[in-house]
Amino acid sequence: MLSRAAPIAGSFQACRCAGGIPALTGVHCPLPSPPGARPFDQVPGEWRTGWLNLYHFWKEGGFHNVHNIMASKFQRFGPIYREKLGVYESVNIISPRDAATLFKSEGMLPERFSVPPWVAYRDYRNKPYGVLLKTGEAWRSDRLTLNKEVLSPQVVDSFVPLLNQVSEDFVQRARAQVQKSSRERWTADFSHELFRFALESVCHVLYGERLGLLQDFVDPEAQQFIDAVTLMFHTTSPMLYVPPALLRHLNAKTWRDHVHAWDAIFTQADKCIQNVYRDIRLQRKSTEEHTGILFSLLVQDKLPLDDIKASVTEMMAGGVDTTSMTLQWAMLELARSPGIQERLRAEVLAAKQEAQGDRVKMLKSIRLLKATIKETLRLHPVAVTLQRYTTKEVILQDYRIPPKTLVQVGLYAMGRDPEVFPKPEQFNPERWLVMGSKHFKGLSFGFGPRQCLGRRIAELEMQLFLMHILENFKIETKRAVEVGTKFDLILVPDKPIYLTLRPLQRQE
Repeated sequence: MLSRAAPIAGSFQACRCAGGIPALTGVHCPLPSPPGARPFDQVPGEWRTGWLNLYHFWKEGGFHNVHNIMASKFQRFGPIYREKLGVYESVNIISPRDAATLFKSEGMLPERFSVPPWVAYRDYRNKPYGVLLKTGEAWRSDRLTLNKEVLSPQVVDSFVPLLNQVSEDFVQRARAQVQKSSRERWTADFSHELFRFALESVCHVLYGERLGLLQDFVDPEAQQFIDAVTLMFHTTSPMLYVPPALLRHLNAKTWRDHVHAWDAIFTQADKCIQNVYRDIRLQRKSTEEHTGILFSLLVQDKLPLDDIKASVTEMMAGGVDTTSMTLQWAMLELARSPGIQERLRAEVLAAKQEAQGDRVKMLKSIRLLKATIKETLRLHPVAVTLQRYTTKEVILQDYRIPPKTLVQVGLYAMGRDPEVFPKPEQFNPERWLVMGSKHFKGLSFGFGPRQCLGRRIAELEMQLFLMHILENFKIETKRAVEVGTKFDLILVPDKPIYLTLRPLQRQE
């Protein structure tokens, strides 16, 4: 469940406070300004003609190709360049060392790009901001409370039974699909299946309820929510560079669709929240077992109701495409790499035997599987960039970057840079397990106090899913098919990915 920002994502920090909860104090180690540092105006790039740049960007298909354009500009300008598209200006960097400099100077109240269309919708409908969109002390206060309910190790372990149940049900669904097939296997474009799995998973953790999305028949209201999330992301992309206020003034279809999508998302979230209220009133749930993040927040009464609803809704909307897309890429890479798939299967089965099936214990010993998810996110990051507004002057690549400058770390470009990752085109999870510095190279969930709030849920969800799939199926694909990516607020495949799940007992 990655934080989504435009064209960008959330953040993660090595510094931790007591109890393992990510600290909300900045890591203060400012670097002295070298006397020979060059002025900001000398940063290479195209930043003098914003609207002309936006026109060329549009002509190049940049709205769906921003990741490849960014990678090519790093090749053209070097490890830092300055850019202006329409009214938005940024400095873009690719070096892990520069990323470290940026984030270690972010201060106690870090700020990232606010996703203008999401803010515009909330202002238009008078909806409260959740922790994703808040800034300053209001953000800090909410985030401290939510960290304890979403990121602390004690709470995270309690998510395992909820997520594990959904993974087990997916396996049962897969086996049923195999039985329906005359070829003893299930071959499909799994994008919709994984989307339904991810939504079922995140709602089970947030609300303690199942939506029934892994059945053959999906409730029309749940399907409406699925369609709304897809439409919301699709309509966000064009409004990253053109002010939403302008499109609203013109009553453009993109704006109308965006409002319609968010209306449906908030409607579904309100229904889930009302169900939890009902359970609390009727005392249907015990406080002794984990019955969902929302239930815990409401019972503790540490946040205003509107703030709880806003943040939970954001987590629900943001926690579906991100994990489902990563799982789709991971399955494809494992299908293309049968040797790695077999090593992973051996690791999972050994962990299962040693832990006697205890999933919490198994999760502590699946190092290669966790590395596989990191490697998948290196090659196929959900977000193109990770960003911060500078709080003070920083020196990047010997240039003085002034305060309040939007600086973006090119995640996609960094993941494919041979100077950062040797043989970057190869899918090699072991690269994360060998000796050597990984400093600021694995930023898929972000950094610091602004890291993705739902990262632990997302990590558990993906780990448990892959564990169950590897225990029960062999993953196959047609190896000759090449799949590219396109930007649709997140990076998605440019064509359907067809995969095959073959039951292991049939195969062996």
